[in-house]
Amino acid sequence: WDNHNKASPRVRAGIVQVLLETVAIAAKGSVGPTVLEVFNTLLKHLRLSVDFELSNKRSTTGTLTNHDEKVVQDTIIKTIGFFGSNLPDYQRSEIIMFIMGKVPVYDGTSHTLDTSQSGEQATRRIQVMLLRSLFMVTSGYKAKSIAAALPAPFLEPLLSVSLMEDSELRQLVLQILHSLIDRHDNKAKFKGMRIIPDVSTLKIKREKSSKQDISFMKKQGQQLYRYIYLGCKEEDNDLKNFDSLFIALALITIELANDEVIIDLVRLALAMQDVAVSNEDNLPMYNRCAILALVAGYLNFLSQMIAIPAFCQHVNKVIEMRNNEAPYLLPENISKEKSVLPKSLESQEKSCFFLQTEIADTLASS
Repeated sequence: WDNHNKASPRVRAGIVQVLLETVAIAAKGSVGPTVLEVFNTLLKHLRLSVDFELSNKRSTTGTLTNHDEKVVQDTIIKTIGFFGSNLPDYQRSEIIMFIMGKVPVYDGTSHTLDTSQSGEQATRRIQVMLLRSLFMVTSGYKAKSIAAALPAPFLEPLLSVSLMEDSELRQLVLQILHSLIDRHDNKAKFKGMRIIPDVSTLKIKREKSSKQDISFMKKQGQQLYRYIYLGCKEEDNDLKNFDSLFIALALITIELANDEVIIDLVRLALAMQDVAVSNEDNLPMYNRCAILALVAGYLNFLSQMIAIPAFCQHVNKVIEMRNNEAPYLLPENISKEKSVLPKSLESQEKSCFFLQTEIADTLASS
């Protein structure tokens, strides 16, 4: 394939297509270095295609070719995903680490692509492509423990990407996290943030947290919470980002929540509420309402999952109050294309917010 580096995009896409069709058979019998070589070659050609696309953009005749380059990129990503999903788990985890190692992150020690050479636009495109590839490989991957799915050398660079000022990159990171955290196929039950009247209808599958999972949350939990907290404050967040944050919180609750984690998650939700209410970050009104809607959707879910009557009661009371007085603070309203937003939240009734003291009392008395 390397001999066809400079072939037309259609020829290269055709070659990848043939690879895609033979890859399932190859993956079954692949061993060690051969697998890494295949992925290395695919990633190299992905990078080349991005370079071609961007150099075409700079020329005047590139429009048609650019469309073709996107076909090449999509085909390569599909092949990476297909190949990855046919590998046994131990090899898949190696490939996940391998791809992550290629993602440029803005951190002096782990720069694998120098932006000074590629330029910012190329670096961003590479990040998107590699994260899309990573998402394809992680889909359906079931690690035995969360520590195996999210080892520190993988989690740290992944989460650092989640803080970039780029909503698409952050969303891809969250989708990858969803795939890796969701070991019981619950993700599909959450279409996005909403008030779920009766969580039992979702028929959520879960198991008691294992010792490894509890240990993982002791070590890495704060880091996960921090990134969710900082992620909700990004000004360019759109509905998809808020939906992804909601799903991340729901999946952490299902897969990893013991008593200690539940307390942390409640604190996190209240801290997010505070971001919107105090508005020290000068966020647009849409973002503030969306954060408050996200918190409402999540606390409604969490309260039903832990089933402490007084907690459920407080959450329901706030949601009912919002229904009557402040519908713009509920997920259903934020999801509408033209949601009506208030001019200010300063005059908002206190009863429209979740109260830390009240929640603390309900949890303490349980």
